[in-house]
Amino acid sequence: MEAPLYPKFPPDPSTPRGGQPAFWVGPRHLAGDDGRLYDTVADTLAGLGWTNLTIVRGRHEPDEAPEDRQVLRSTVLHISPDALCWAQWSLADEPFHLGDLPIAWQISARAEASSPLAQWSAYFTPDVPGEAVTDFLVALVARDEPTVPLAGPELVLDAVAAHGWLRDIDQPQAAATDPTFTSHISFGEVPPLIQDADPRALITEADEAGPAGWQAWAEPTLGAPCLWAASFGSSVPHDLVAVFAASLSSTAPVLRRVLPEATRERLLCAPAI
Repeated sequence: MEAPLYPKFPPDPSTPRGGQPAFWVGPRHLAGDDGRLYDTVADTLAGLGWTNLTIVRGRHEPDEAPEDRQVLRSTVLHISPDALCWAQWSLADEPFHLGDLPIAWQISARAEASSPLAQWSAYFTPDVPGEAVTDFLVALVARDEPTVPLAGPELVLDAVAAHGWLRDIDQPQAAATDPTFTSHISFGEVPPLIQDADPRALITEADEAGPAGWQAWAEPTLGAPCLWAASFGSSVPHDLVAVFAASLSSTAPVLRRVLPEATRERLLCAPAI
């Protein structure tokens, strides 16, 4: 088990954010999102020129004061300049769950702006490192055609193997884990409700395996709740997943003020002076 570099200065998640010291933290895949997953991603999208829309749904009774209005749902939607890609912050919208965790960001893309449906979607829960999500988005924006595959699935495992992750003995071409066997990435049947335009998802029988896609998750202790999870529909280009995987497994430290309780003892921390 890894120990903090400076045990005399343990980061305390209970300290108010304004007065909490910053730390350089590793490994990234266990560092959480610093409680800023929305801000981190939204700031990146704003810098990339995406438009954001806020949709508020609520109930307003006759003669009710505006401050008493009940807001039922609120969605923040970010749309790329070419309208081919969008990202939805869905945590406030009673989202469905992935690995027993609520979906926070859903990122989607389509081949043509005239199409009403997404070609693929990717999903990220809270505590997915924001750096990995933003790197995924930057790579997406850099593409002229966000739905066209440019590489095979081996690129994803090559990305994490380059950072010391271990290929699964039984599935060396489909799965890998970090050296502490805490975080995992695997190519297999996607979970229910993951949206994808692959027609096989519509004709799969109950006793048949559906189309395969990439899943990633962190399980701090065997059998314990997941720290975070990410799911990519079967049509998400492998090269985009590889960018996410490379960022997730990166050995470069990240700046954090709030550390996940489940992984604090596994993190290497150095005060950011």
